[in-house]
Amino acid sequence: MDGPLFTFDDYGALVALVQNSIYAGALLGVVGGLIGVFVMTRDLPFAVHGISELSFAGASVALFLGANVVFGAGVGALVAAVLIGVLGVRARERNSIIAVLMPFGLGLGILFLSLYPGRTANKFGLLTGQVVSVNDQQLGLLVAISLVVIAGLVVVWRPLTFASVDAEVARARGLPVGVLSLVFMVLLGLAVAVSIQVVGALLVLSLLVTPAAAAMRVTASPVLTPLLSVVFAVVSIVGGILLSLTGGLPISPFVTTIAFLIYIVCRVVGARGGTRREPMRTAVRG
Repeated sequence: MDGPLFTFDDYGALVALVQNSIYAGALLGVVGGLIGVFVMTRDLPFAVHGISELSFAGASVALFLGANVVFGAGVGALVAAVLIGVLGVRARERNSIIAVLMPFGLGLGILFLSLYPGRTANKFGLLTGQVVSVNDQQLGLLVAISLVVIAGLVVVWRPLTFASVDAEVARARGLPVGVLSLVFMVLLGLAVAVSIQVVGALLVLSLLVTPAAAAMRVTASPVLTPLLSVVFAVVSIVGGILLSLTGGLPISPFVTTIAFLIYIVCRVVGARGGTRREPMRTAVRG
């Protein structure tokens, strides 16, 4: 780079330009922080990566066809989520299915990106995220999908918590564990889809996994865990957007770095405090 890495020239004007992106990022932080708790509890970080690859493929097809990228990402993510939820009942089966879907989705996405005649920045942004001015229509779609995910989590929160902690006992007590699992996978697919546009397909784990993993290092409280996860996710993504404006660089390196630093701090704090990490068991037993 010819100039400094960070420059605050016309920073206020740049912030105003991406105001919708900041709103979208904050909302995605809430979604990622909440659903990330269940991703960790249900041991599904690998599934997030698998869903993101097919979501990337759907977004690439939509970009090539001139359709709505968020819609395309959503279709791809839902297809992956349903396949994983229906076919991957057991962990071994689930991991095998994800391992098959990931290269297929990545290859399909790369194919349509190579066929896309438009700007290179649009191609690169699907993989690593970009700070662009999200227009009102895109923001409205992101808000609508995010609210669906949040509302869905609120409705199934307690039974899903029970099923996530001890599926066998939950099944014995009459909970529809299979249905809850499929519902969660659909919600996870939607969350991944709306995250692609901001943080990119390759680094979506930094939003849906790292904040929750950090929160679980410092507390086992069923209340504090999701709250801290949301705070960490919002700080990571909004902070990443604001920092990326100073150098015109992709958002992903900043988001992932902030999230990683938060995780390291939480890990050190948790180790010193001797935190016992049994996420959300108290809520189930209570």
